[in-house]
Amino acid sequence: MSSSLDHTLKPTNPEPSRSPHTERRGCRRCKITQLMRVRPSDPERDPFDDIRTTVSVSRTGVYFHSSETGYEVGMRLFVSLPYSKQPTALVREYLAEVVRREPLPNGLFGIAFKILMELRLQTNYSFTPPLQRK
Repeated sequence: MSSSLDHTLKPTNPEPSRSPHTERRGCRRCKITQLMRVRPSDPERDPFDDIRTTVSVSRTGVYFHSSETGYEVGMRLFVSLPYSKQPTALVREYLAEVVRREPLPNGLFGIAFKILMELRLQTNYSFTPPLQRK
C-alpha cells in the first residue's frame, strides 16, 4: 500500500545519466584557426614537416586535422605557433606531446597535443651583419 509520502520521496525528473566520456581538459578550448608548423622532435623517427591550421586551441593544447600518418600517441613534437615565413614575424616554438590520434571520416586524422614547454621565441631576421669569409 503506498502513501502520499512515497510519491514525494521519488524524484520526478531524474538527473540525466553522464556520458561515459569524461571531460579531461583543464582549460577551455576556443575555435581558432591559426597556421602552425609541426615536426617530430625525435631524430630516430621518420622526419616530416607538417604545416597545418588549428581547429581548436587552449592554453595547454591544440587540436588539428592532418593527412600525415606518422603521428602516434606519446610522440614528442616541435611546434612553431603561429607560423609565418614573413621576415619580421615572431614565432614561438614549443615542445609538445601527442595525446590523441583519431581517424576521421574524410580520411584525415584528428590530432591533439598538449604543450609541455616553450622552447624559444624565433625571429626570421637578425640585427648582426653576416660573417665575412676569407
